[in-house]
Amino acid sequence: MQVAVIGGGSWATAIVKMLCNNLDVVHWWMRNEAAMDHLKKYHRNPHYLGSVQFEPNKINVSTDMEYIVDQADILVMAIPSAFLHSQVKDFPAEKLKGKSIISAIKGIIPEYHAIPARYFHKQFGIPYESIGIISGPCHAEEVAMEKLSYLTIACQDEALGRTVAELLECRYIKASVSEDIFGTELSAVLKNIFAVAAGIYHGLGYGDNFQALLISNAIREIERFVDAISPIHRDVKSSAYLGDLLVTAYSQFSRNRTFGTMVGHGYSVKAAQLEMNMVAEGYYAVNSVIEINKKYQVDLPICDAVYRILYEKISPIIEMQLLTDKLN
Repeated sequence: MQVAVIGGGSWATAIVKMLCNNLDVVHWWMRNEAAMDHLKKYHRNPHYLGSVQFEPNKINVSTDMEYIVDQADILVMAIPSAFLHSQVKDFPAEKLKGKSIISAIKGIIPEYHAIPARYFHKQFGIPYESIGIISGPCHAEEVAMEKLSYLTIACQDEALGRTVAELLECRYIKASVSEDIFGTELSAVLKNIFAVAAGIYHGLGYGDNFQALLISNAIREIERFVDAISPIHRDVKSSAYLGDLLVTAYSQFSRNRTFGTMVGHGYSVKAAQLEMNMVAEGYYAVNSVIEINKKYQVDLPICDAVYRILYEKISPIIEMQLLTDKLN
């Protein structure tokens, strides 16, 4: 079994680290040539999870995406959603024929307001049975530290899901399998928006008591939205939904919470993005969720509030105060 990871960020680095426990070699595409050269010379990713050291004979790194894709049966996509389309739009679809696509992307493709599974299906003709999702609750930083973490692999083909789970499992990683690719992806999108909201409230000085109320409302918002779009039976209290929401909303490693905290402290959106120098998926996701919801008309008060702050430049103090009166 040959596996390739497409992406050069922290989540891609963490996934390569996991795969190296179970594979003789992992094929790895990185966009940045300087980062690739550094990795080959010093065996560390210079920009992300620098504490992780790779065995040089375990990784095959290249900036040539076609070459890396040709080496593998399973492709793990870990490019941030905001940049995915620009990176792969011209990639020849025939090169992906017969490949399995596993998405580790926690966002919506903004050009199409589409979750990654739908994007790969529509743009490249990949059957849904050949598409899987890697979900949390899991932060790349804790994988780097080899702290016990849990993954959910969502895939309509249970055999493919189990294969991916076994490739990722190791001493510090446990993985379970789900068939709910749409609900899992949509929940992963929404939890980033709610983490931004949690960060904004934190930046404004709200405490833990209120944060608990916010997240209890957030999981209900997730349930309403995913049930409207993909009406199957699911338990949103399970770790792929509630667990992923909790770790993203509360963790010190959460980019989305950090971004929201900066906005709550008074940073403009642009200033917060520049200072972080990392992608907060919730910023892009909330715009797409609002667009998608024009069709479904689900009650999404937290998403609406975050959208108005980030895109309509409404004062966080005013908007979040108004939102407090809608939560229960």
